[in-house]
Amino acid sequence: MRLVSGTVYALSIPFVEAFAHSAAGRTRCDSVVVRVVDDAGTEGFGEGVARPYVTGETVPGVIDHLGRVLWPALVDRELVCLRSEADLYALDAAIPGREVAGWIADGASRAALELAIVDCALRRQKWSLGRLLKPRRHRLVYSGVIPEGSAEETRRRARQMKLVGLGQIKVKLGGGDDVERVRAVRETVGPEVSLRVDANGAWTPARALAVLRAIAPFAIAAVEQPLGRGAIDDLRRLKDASPIPIMVDESLVTLADAEALITGCAADYFNVRVSKHGGLARSLEIARWAGEVGIGVQIGCHVGETAILSAAGRHLAATLDEVLFVEGSYGSLLLVEDIAAEAVRFGHGGVAPVLTGPGLGIRVLEERLRRLAHTIVELGSNGGSSCRRS
Repeated sequence: MRLVSGTVYALSIPFVEAFAHSAAGRTRCDSVVVRVVDDAGTEGFGEGVARPYVTGETVPGVIDHLGRVLWPALVDRELVCLRSEADLYALDAAIPGREVAGWIADGASRAALELAIVDCALRRQKWSLGRLLKPRRHRLVYSGVIPEGSAEETRRRARQMKLVGLGQIKVKLGGGDDVERVRAVRETVGPEVSLRVDANGAWTPARALAVLRAIAPFAIAAVEQPLGRGAIDDLRRLKDASPIPIMVDESLVTLADAEALITGCAADYFNVRVSKHGGLARSLEIARWAGEVGIGVQIGCHVGETAILSAAGRHLAATLDEVLFVEGSYGSLLLVEDIAAEAVRFGHGGVAPVLTGPGLGIRVLEERLRRLAHTIVELGSNGGSSCRRS
């Protein structure tokens, strides 16, 4: 299999409703989608989500990195056939590693290209990703997420989630009314719903411990990213003192981060996100390291992901031995329009089936991509690129 051409689409898809947390506020999807075509005319699609506060990447930076560094290293070269999980790791090794000034990692860039190649290679073989990464379960149960907002807005969203039968809910915290908002959710959904909270690194160690002690009576399953990235010693001390288990997200980007967190005994849970880590291979590796040392795993998502990353995350969650929480697959619940022919959003109770179609299991509509993109870059067979803004 050889790649002969590619296209990069920088999307701008409005949200049904604005979504805010302590690190950012968003009103639209800003994913970068990569389309590749091989020498047999088979196409594949991948997606990455640039988040400066997670990996350091920006949308223009991802487009530039794909065009100048990653694509030229792979175009018109013989790539491995994907017959086993080992081949997935071989593909990851073939994508060049290159440090970029100001970035923690090039996760979104790598994920977009890796997923596109995986989708293309498996479609060429008429395989589903589920044949490569065999599912341990045939349905997934997704969580709902309540963004930052007033206590009344929080109650309204909690009532909506109760009505659709969600049994797991995460509440975004980091403002001054954290305890009141958690209380509002618990009073609204009752004792049977599993609650988690996420501060997106907004707290100091002292503030984190005070809030966690105050909300512990509301039976909180985990607190995600209570402190900012990098303070592993502070994180370990908080973990030892906290009445609520600690989950890391922004602190967990690279393989080196995973090793440091494991060695430092600084986390009870890992939040694994395909775009953040640079694709399926690295996400699998981190999740399996976590399982080997007794750290629980959540398969997370970036707000605004399209059907491509939703499909990849679902395959990942299905193949792992144990997954405690799964996020994503919001589809038209969040986006005014998605880019696949199939609906990927979860149903009542957060339930969604494993995908079984060829490649990632969805059919991306390229005409919709072109309509929803604000920038389109054609990647040539000689490693060059040309940009068109729509």
